[in-house]
Amino acid sequence: MDNIHQKYQALQMLLESCQQVAVAFSGGVDSTFLLYAAHAVLGDRVIAVTADSAFFPRREQSEAYDFCREHGIRQITFQADVLQDLNIIQNPPDRCYLCKRLIFGSIQKIAAENGITQIAEGSNLDDLGDYRPGMRAIAELGILSPLRDAELTKQEIRQLSKELGLQTWEKPSFACLASRIPYGDLITDDKLRMAERAEGFLLAAGFRQVRVRIHGEIARIEVLPEDFERLLSVRQQIVAELKSIGFRYISLDLTGYRTGSLNEALNTVTNAGDGIK
Repeated sequence: MDNIHQKYQALQMLLESCQQVAVAFSGGVDSTFLLYAAHAVLGDRVIAVTADSAFFPRREQSEAYDFCREHGIRQITFQADVLQDLNIIQNPPDRCYLCKRLIFGSIQKIAAENGITQIAEGSNLDDLGDYRPGMRAIAELGILSPLRDAELTKQEIRQLSKELGLQTWEKPSFACLASRIPYGDLITDDKLRMAERAEGFLLAAGFRQVRVRIHGEIARIEVLPEDFERLLSVRQQIVAELKSIGFRYISLDLTGYRTGSLNEALNTVTNAGDGIK
């Protein structure tokens, strides 16, 4: 047995040891793979719990619902009123920590109401390499991270998902819409919906991996460098659409798409404080 399938076997053993589990399910690549694996091992002893939050696009909610229905998995959806939490919408650098505490606290209550003590989420081994304050909340609350414990990387999860016939194997990476707004800028529903609509337009236009970051009236578009030429070939349509959404200026980030680009400002501040240029 090769290494990747040894890791999958280790994941199955971890899930089997849970006996029953509630999986925090967003419909993304990782949580879909985790939920599928958990259901394959535990059957009806697994439930999917999905947060209905302003931080996630409607399309993600719909895809999560469709997956559970297709596979006969019981899904519980709850309202996560993130925009009612003043500490979260002020968007401090530890916003993700505050948000995870709120959401997973609700998941714990739902799990308890259903007689389930174990809760699992879908972070993978690669997630250890970025600024992710939400992982601190997960550790504090005792949430399981089976994919990480099995040492599965993102690429390995995609490969196994393909082998298992999961359509999400090639789904673009996604992060919550709050990550489109720079730290310190107030998070509002209007800004979130602007980002959602702008990215939805670009995805519909055929750009697979996109982010639209909001800097005041400026939309900063991130796409893969190999897509620059194609994006510029349809720039007039993009400009027209994004202006209709409410942006005044439209820019292309020449660095290209990368995860956590707004964390770069935090690194700059930290480095400056340490005397590093």
